[in-house]
Amino acid sequence: MVNKKKLDELYGKYNSRRFVHPDPLEFLYRYDDPCDREIVGMVASSLAYGRVAQILKSVSYVLDQMSSHPSIFLKKCTLKSLNNIFFSFKHRFTTGEELSLLLFNIKGIIEQYGSLNECFTKGLNNRNGDDTILQALQEFIRKLGVGTYGCRNSLIPSPNGRCAYKRLNLFLRWMVRRDNVDLGDWNNVPTSKLIIPLDTHMYKISLFLKLTERKQADIKTALEITNAFRKIVFDDPVKYDFALTRLGIHKEFQENFIYS
Repeated sequence: MVNKKKLDELYGKYNSRRFVHPDPLEFLYRYDDPCDREIVGMVASSLAYGRVAQILKSVSYVLDQMSSHPSIFLKKCTLKSLNNIFFSFKHRFTTGEELSLLLFNIKGIIEQYGSLNECFTKGLNNRNGDDTILQALQEFIRKLGVGTYGCRNSLIPSPNGRCAYKRLNLFLRWMVRRDNVDLGDWNNVPTSKLIIPLDTHMYKISLFLKLTERKQADIKTALEITNAFRKIVFDDPVKYDFALTRLGIHKEFQENFIYS
């Protein structure tokens, strides 16, 4: 069984902004306006796949084109202008056209709902009986992927797929939780309903901690791991995500650190 005391020690040690770099979360700290931060969060989390150095380079490039206030930038843009700006953009499988479509659909959601927060919260309120945000997240993906110009691509997953929705769950962790690392601008979404952002590193850690025995890092596995953490911290099952993933980055993961 995972030792909560050890996890709390880990959280106390690593859950600090001095360990954020090179996490794309660091880009959000540059902005004071929550309206800007949720847009930046979508950009940073959507591009959070591949080599870390390339992720930081790609996110930095996109934000440099969007001026100091991404919310104002999007208000003024058209799909044509976005395509012109990001014509030469490339991040692994992601093209400038895909990025432009995502940004234009974000603009459409903000125009319709007032913010990404309000859009997501509306879907969540329609699912009050759910234990997690999964159904609300899938509805949010549908709205992100439809917009005026429908798209399913490297940035917008299928809402009906089996993937773990790692990047969007990472975005939600940044937006919903509030501590020394996460910003917590979306205070109308319960932390208790968040799902662990499951990538390869978190999957390996979870296997080691015996939080799952499943063979695929898909949404079922993410939910199983989340449920295991919920037994430790019911109202904040994603609490240890940042600290645990720092262990792999900083090469300090030791078996006797977690188990008593």
